[in-house]
Amino acid sequence: MEVMYLVPLMALIGLVVMVIKSRWVNAQDAGDEKMASLAKYIREGALAFLNAEYRILLIFVIIAGILLGVVSSLVETTHWFIVIAFVIGAIFSAVAGNIGMRVATAANVRTTQAARTSLPNALKVSFNGGTVMGLGVAGLAVLGLSMLFILLFGFFMDSDWGNGGIDMMTVLLETLAGFSLGAESIALFARVGGGIYTKA
Repeated sequence: MEVMYLVPLMALIGLVVMVIKSRWVNAQDAGDEKMASLAKYIREGALAFLNAEYRILLIFVIIAGILLGVVSSLVETTHWFIVIAFVIGAIFSAVAGNIGMRVATAANVRTTQAARTSLPNALKVSFNGGTVMGLGVAGLAVLGLSMLFILLFGFFMDSDWGNGGIDMMTVLLETLAGFSLGAESIALFARVGGGIYTKA
């Protein structure tokens, strides 16, 4: 059982590397004043859209959370903790999206400036920018799932809740599915909404 505590530790290491990479990207040359000004407008517009989208998605999370709570009370293999897992998954997904948007808008202008010197430099900046998003998504997903698993494992396996013949591991995994549902829901809406925004 001690091995499972290594999983969130590895996730935290990934997030630390993400922060280091992000700082490196932001430390690169952003170009002349005109480039920096255009990048600022793009960044402000992108973050304004993201904040507006997340306000709408908050309504969805509340409604979906209530419905999940109702369903969990009707299905014996599901616990109401699925609502908490759903909300945590949605929050982690939103945080990952925010991280990605910030580093993408920061890396764009710096990649352009780096391309003025050489293509390898531009590739290095853009690759590190993409690495930040990748590590953010993976790190937050693994951290959220592993921490929820550890907490729920202790709750379900050490309680008398399942004396009615219900397999506790089934209940635990059903509850964990709420985390994935929350994360995927926000990611889906963000992808569709972001696609419409960039083409508008």
